[in-house]
Amino acid sequence: MRILPIALLLTAAIAATATAQGGGTAFTVAETGRSFASLASAVSSIGDGAGTIVIAPGTYRQCAVQEGGDIAYRAAQPRTVIFDGAICEGKAALVLRGRAAHVDGLIFQSLRVPDGNGAGIRLEQGNLDVEGAVFRNSEEGILTHDDANGAIRIDHSTFQRLGRCDRDLDCAHGVYTGNYGSLTVTRSRFEAGNGGHYLKTRSPRVTITGNSFDDSAGRATNYMIDLSNGASGTISGNEMVQGRDKENYSAFITVAPEGREHDSSGLVIADNSASFVPGLSRQSTFVANWTDDRVRIGANRIASGIKVTDRR
Repeated sequence: MRILPIALLLTAAIAATATAQGGGTAFTVAETGRSFASLASAVSSIGDGAGTIVIAPGTYRQCAVQEGGDIAYRAAQPRTVIFDGAICEGKAALVLRGRAAHVDGLIFQSLRVPDGNGAGIRLEQGNLDVEGAVFRNSEEGILTHDDANGAIRIDHSTFQRLGRCDRDLDCAHGVYTGNYGSLTVTRSRFEAGNGGHYLKTRSPRVTITGNSFDDSAGRATNYMIDLSNGASGTISGNEMVQGRDKENYSAFITVAPEGREHDSSGLVIADNSASFVPGLSRQSTFVANWTDDRVRIGANRIASGIKVTDRR
């Protein structure tokens, strides 16, 4: 992630905050000091270059499309910037198809569209880093296309009250990544889903470590982690609690339920915990495998009623 001089960032943050409070411009490009009334204008000013947009605290009914470049979207004060309800191109608050994007400390909420895939972020190409963000009360948190050369990294973020499986439309999920080169999800929280999976990915390489998947308040949800076409990598240090209200409670983690496209023999699943909410007794499987790949399942803390693995 780009590192800017502290003085430059502080100057931009103070300027952005002051203009926002005065009802004027709230989006400041740190490198130039220019401020804009709209996020779209700030993005356009960077174009195919590189820059950081520092955003003043507030609730914004705005969206933007990044056509190129390497852009950081950074809250002047973490989690005081809310993008609420506005959708670009019928897709998301941020539609990204540049070289790279960095999202730091932003909140995305109340995002819905007719096709049921309203998201905080729609990633169409390029790399994406998300740090300290919140995605809530929407159809999807992050939804991506395919980019075999791209990398996605999500850290210290929260995904709550996301997903849906209704209206005779394809399901939406908390995070749904296409066939991206790699996916890394660390120190993040997934909770209170409204349908679909908490984390669904078609990436061939994953690192999913140190996260919380709390389905206690979930409604008609499915899997915690769905590796739709198989994957190699690591799933470790995650805490998973399955709730009562499930559309499908047969598994916590799935390997290639939609067809094997990636070899999963290099996948290691260890040092996780899996349990049910207190007072719930049922049968489930920790890792359901639709392939003959020998997934390496190490020591995990698994509650009574949960089978370690099965072949489907």
